[in-house]
Amino acid sequence: MSAKLPPLIAVIGSDGSGKSTVCEHLIAYVKHYGPAVQVHLGKQAGNVGRAAAKLPLLGRSVGKAIESNTKKVKTKKSRIGLLPSAVIIAFVGRRLLRFRRMLAYRRQGLIVLTDRFPQAQIPGAYDGTVFPVDVEGSRFVRWLAARERAAFQWMAGQKPDLVLKLNVSLDVACARKPDHRKAALEKKIAVTPLLTFEGADIVDLDADRPIEEVLSAAEKAIAEFMAAQGYRYSADGASTAAH
Repeated sequence: MSAKLPPLIAVIGSDGSGKSTVCEHLIAYVKHYGPAVQVHLGKQAGNVGRAAAKLPLLGRSVGKAIESNTKKVKTKKSRIGLLPSAVIIAFVGRRLLRFRRMLAYRRQGLIVLTDRFPQAQIPGAYDGTVFPVDVEGSRFVRWLAARERAAFQWMAGQKPDLVLKLNVSLDVACARKPDHRKAALEKKIAVTPLLTFEGADIVDLDADRPIEEVLSAAEKAIAEFMAAQGYRYSADGASTAAH
């Protein structure tokens, strides 16, 4: 960890692993070590589509287009048309903006807790690139794919100081996310143990356990990490970093 920057802590895991619940709890805990902020670094395509659908006049059409083209891309066909490519790169741009905002928070002296973190290790896996490695299409589409790869390589290179990896079983994930496709959850669960986040310090947590136990284990991991970095827990949340 750079001595000039506060810690960057990422919480990652498949859908159904409890990321949102864990992050909502941990941000309050992390603030006992100093000023902190929580940032979501996922794609959030569903949220954008729902928001777009509420816009006047063309809102519903735009929302449906985002949903439709996101599904087309997920078929993983090598040939991708211009409209799906435009949807992909729009989300990449949105993600880059939030990532740069996150870096700005660190420069301002805030401890950062992220829900998800971009990875460039496994193309096509969650929180990674969307364009197929062997993408076919026009020269412009291939150029967009190259820009996406470059963006994710840059973001992944700003590796977290600590990664809390929530490992969940398929049965538990399906029970928690009955509206999600089992095959999609299975793939994400299989990928989770493989992600190394550029050699970041990783703590594996059993997300099948009752939420109280998961939260306790997460707090313990953060406490040990922060102590090793010279931070002390403060009941009033005042900064106690030893630089």
